[in-house]
Amino acid sequence: MRKVFFSLVGAIMIAGCTVAVPQGPSTSPKDTSGQTLGARTLERNFLTVVETVEPVAEAECRRRTTNVNCDFQIVVDQRPDQPPNAFQTLDKNGRPIIAFNLALIADARNQDELAFVMGHEAAHHIQNHIARQNQNATAGAVVLGGLAAILGAGDAAIQSAQQVGATVGARTYSKDFELEADQLGTIIAAKAGYDPVKGAAFFSRIPDPGDQFLGTHPPNAARQEIVRQTAAGL
Repeated sequence: MRKVFFSLVGAIMIAGCTVAVPQGPSTSPKDTSGQTLGARTLERNFLTVVETVEPVAEAECRRRTTNVNCDFQIVVDQRPDQPPNAFQTLDKNGRPIIAFNLALIADARNQDELAFVMGHEAAHHIQNHIARQNQNATAGAVVLGGLAAILGAGDAAIQSAQQVGATVGARTYSKDFELEADQLGTIIAAKAGYDPVKGAAFFSRIPDPGDQFLGTHPPNAARQEIVRQTAAGL
């Protein structure tokens, strides 16, 4: 039972943060002016953003943390037919990884959007969100699993309670984590020379999660507002 418990929490930790654009990219991506973006332009936009944002993110990480690995590795998931997605996680040695897939790179209208996403994902690592989410998941699993045990539940019911508790615990502060990452991501993107307000415009193109109970992401309007407020104060 203990092995199952730690496997469950570990799965939540590895998941990291995800920024997804559920609708698939168009066959001919366009910029904000409606001009079609070719493959070379998309590639150049991404490589330029990586080269400019990564050193800023690493410097911000070193400035804000102690004894933390700030050597970001940027990777691209080249699997076809995947919905646009980016996320932050850690490798087995604790090195922070920021992953983009091809669909998200193609969906981005400009370098500002890519820079904001990269800054957002880097911010999750700088603010230790994976570890904090893991702690919340562990606490939730312990509480509900312990309650089930006290009530005399069997192993299967206890395991189920742990799973529910871990999920609830992991989601308890997930909206706050997203807003924190939006705020610091704004700072990182701006320091790298990009317009984070323009970059956060992609929120207007994705489905609004609203203010769902135990939802993982805050309303799009709240995210755009914190970006605007943060950028105005820079």
